[in-house]
Amino acid sequence: MTTRVMVVEDESDIRRAMIELLSEEGYQVASAGDGVEALSQVRAFHPQLLLLDLMMPRMNGWQLRAALRDDPELRSIPVLVLSALPPERSAIDADGFVQKPFDLDTLLNEVRRLAA
Repeated sequence: MTTRVMVVEDESDIRRAMIELLSEEGYQVASAGDGVEALSQVRAFHPQLLLLDLMMPRMNGWQLRAALRDDPELRSIPVLVLSALPPERSAIDADGFVQKPFDLDTLLNEVRRLAA
């Protein structure tokens, strides 16, 4: 069975690049441009891993993470945060953290680790 990964990133170029990279690696990928869009899609897509940007319009990464934690059906989805903020400033309960700009190998290693 193919692992389902959701990319939540407001920068369309970064989002497209991550979709392409993850698809080439064999993952089934869905994406959202902000937390509101992600929250509406996550129930239908049932991702096994969520790649989450923090600084987004409408609903940011902190707000989305809180909404996921508050939902018993969604709280167990592993979250990999991708942010330009250093980890100590992100202050979010996540399963992994990759700082932007990121190295593709570092990103893929974290995805593999959390999707295993």
